[in-house]
Amino acid sequence: MNAPRPALLCLFGPTASGKTDLAIKLAKTINCELVSVDSALVYRGLDIGSAKPDYPHHLVDICDPADAYSAARFAEDAARVCADIVSRGRTPLLVGGTMLYFRAFLEGLAPMPAADLEIRAEIEASARERGWPALHAELARVDPVAAARIHPNHSQRLSRALEVFRSSGRPLSEWQAAGGGAPADAYEVRQFALCPADRAVLHQRIEARFAQMMAQGFLAEVEALHRRGDLHPGLPAVRAVGYRQLWHYLEGECTLAEAQERGIAATRQLAKRQLTWLRKWPDLHWLFTDPAGNLAPGGLSDQFPESPGGDPGELVLNFLRIDPVIAAANAL
Repeated sequence: MNAPRPALLCLFGPTASGKTDLAIKLAKTINCELVSVDSALVYRGLDIGSAKPDYPHHLVDICDPADAYSAARFAEDAARVCADIVSRGRTPLLVGGTMLYFRAFLEGLAPMPAADLEIRAEIEASARERGWPALHAELARVDPVAAARIHPNHSQRLSRALEVFRSSGRPLSEWQAAGGGAPADAYEVRQFALCPADRAVLHQRIEARFAQMMAQGFLAEVEALHRRGDLHPGLPAVRAVGYRQLWHYLEGECTLAEAQERGIAATRQLAKRQLTWLRKWPDLHWLFTDPAGNLAPGGLSDQFPESPGGDPGELVLNFLRIDPVIAAANAL
């Protein structure tokens, strides 16, 4: 008989949904360790603008901003970290909002060509001269399948698709169709998503958090990165939401007020993209919250048991207590 697979928990949610606070509460209650699934938190020096948590997380501050961290690298790192957590008799709890990282770990990624910074720089220069819609039209000619999936203004994904084609001569969609195994196949996975029931509440939180980050010294943080001299807008760290917009201000491309407005708008767009991913995500247990962060009326997926009170953390704990795999792993 095969040995039972160890348990693994995932907590998703759009930015500013409160998922980090919920994950910390769970980590303090059950026998688990947190693994960050966030493409900004991996970078040292991106602290205020990434809302870097004080509570210990794996895969935080592991990379210099001059380096390009990828979903494939995350899948490898997370697989190693999760195996180590399990070897110590604990349960990994993955929490974050970088959906491509989650997908790489849970579903696997096809083998891809390594990043080519020279080609990437050429693409960025062409975009400045011709505009991203023109490059999207170029992608549509060489890889119509990928072009149909990528919005003309989604510069990071568009750049990567063109980079893959130019470096390998093979469309990105063909690489993706090759498929591959997933690190999560070794685990019994339980997945939860936390989100305000009212989109307006999420937008208000995003605006308030951006203002709070500015008051905490976000601009000074970006200035320090800008002064290094070895960073540029083609790097993933500089393209992170909020950082990119303040970088444009430091480059003299807009006023500070415009940069802040653009940063808030970009964060809202990020939240929208995260929710689009999550609506299609299989085997996901939703918790919708009210403005106070408690469970909203009718805010539970059907899979949750009836539970008194409106605290999402208690509801998740009650769910885990009746799950034999999770309960056994955590002595609930």
